[in-house]
Amino acid sequence: MARIVFDLDGTLIDSAPDIQNIANTLMEEDGLAPFSLAQAHDFIGNGVAVFVQKMRAARNIPDSQQKDLLARFVARYHSATNLTEIYPGVCEALRELVAEGHVLGVCTNKPMEATQAVLNHLSLNIFFQTVIGGDSLPVSKPDPAPLDAAFDALGEGLMIYVGDSDVDAETASRANVPFILFTEGYRKVPVSALPHEKAFSSFDKLPSLVTALLAKET
Repeated sequence: MARIVFDLDGTLIDSAPDIQNIANTLMEEDGLAPFSLAQAHDFIGNGVAVFVQKMRAARNIPDSQQKDLLARFVARYHSATNLTEIYPGVCEALRELVAEGHVLGVCTNKPMEATQAVLNHLSLNIFFQTVIGGDSLPVSKPDPAPLDAAFDALGEGLMIYVGDSDVDAETASRANVPFILFTEGYRKVPVSALPHEKAFSSFDKLPSLVTALLAKET
């Protein structure tokens, strides 16, 4: 049996269109140019405050507007679910992992309220025994504390972290746990540049990768 913790945005769900839509709504309100989906992908990973900082830098918005822009972003984030989709094969893979006796959790830099809203909206909440959001602790990824907290809540068993980005790879490394990389998410560097134990591009491959890691540890 393994404890398997997942990142959320770019790993289980493609939420970038919703996040882009929030950003562009704010830009439209302020008379500024919109962001492309590729730019939204690039801004995602280190939490909403950093996302807003990157927005400001791209549009030369002064530091003094960070607090206001962040508040306006967060106010919309909690209900931004309509454009978000689950990656193909996710539900089937999660169902298979649970049936095999593994326990699952989520560790994300997305704010907790927004995390719970999208998990509930997509009916993914049924798979996870613990959820750690970006504001659940005083620190967020790549600090390993949130990931450690998620594993602690899941009890005993081999620890595995599944994510899609450089932030996730660093978090796993700092927590000293095996990292399985989903290659089709929001990573900003080549796969070869990210330390990982296993990598996959389709979720139907994930259960067998978990089995292989378990066999390696026994």
